[in-house]
Amino acid sequence: MPLPPLPASGDEPDGGRRVRLLSYNIRSLRDDRRALVRVIRACEPDLICLQESPRYWRPGGQAAWLARRTGTVILAGGGRIAAGPLLLGRPGVRVTETRDRLLPKTRGLHARGFATAVVRLGGAAPLVVTSCHLSLDPEERYRQFGLLPGQLSPGELGVIAGDFNEHPDDAGWRRLAADFQDAHATAPWGGSWTSVPENPYQRIDAVFASPGIEVLACGVPHGLPGVAPADLLAATDHLPVLAVLRVPPAQG
Repeated sequence: MPLPPLPASGDEPDGGRRVRLLSYNIRSLRDDRRALVRVIRACEPDLICLQESPRYWRPGGQAAWLARRTGTVILAGGGRIAAGPLLLGRPGVRVTETRDRLLPKTRGLHARGFATAVVRLGGAAPLVVTSCHLSLDPEERYRQFGLLPGQLSPGELGVIAGDFNEHPDDAGWRRLAADFQDAHATAPWGGSWTSVPENPYQRIDAVFASPGIEVLACGVPHGLPGVAPADLLAATDHLPVLAVLRVPPAQG
């Protein structure tokens, strides 16, 4: 069955903006980098929320390499504070503030953080974008879910995307979904399962949008023109999640 057409990004007559946002765990660029670049380019994202960007060997240089190859620029994250998450965006995306955050750490577990930027696209309202990769430990992960809404100030519009290491019926996911729209559940498009590429059986990667943002479509881009199945298998150990969101016009 052919994939339904995906709305294009772009400005709308009222000043709002349709935005394509891609969330992708890239496993520290340890797999086929060329396949990864082809997948990202084919999705034509305005914003990219990455997880597991390289952290230990030339992290800045490797993030810059990926930005150059995908025709994007670095918006936030990628350093010690964000601890893995990285935000990229098309040239022309304006960053008005960054809010990267290193999270409280449980002894013996990996350091985790959030990469967050407040961005402006065209005449649309400011958008707070956060990329996250949550803990494998259930108790620590639940606490991290509780910290995510704090990346937004009251009244702000925002998107939280990442590898949540949890399923939609688990406590932390339900905690976030009580206040944010689970984009794939709201406007399903493409595939649902994000792990593992060879035999997808679970949805642990997602995009969440705050009230006030209209979710037009969201899912794994199987069948999207230019996204080759072989590239999805070779690029990394997760499948990407692509969302199209309508951000309302700025007020005043």
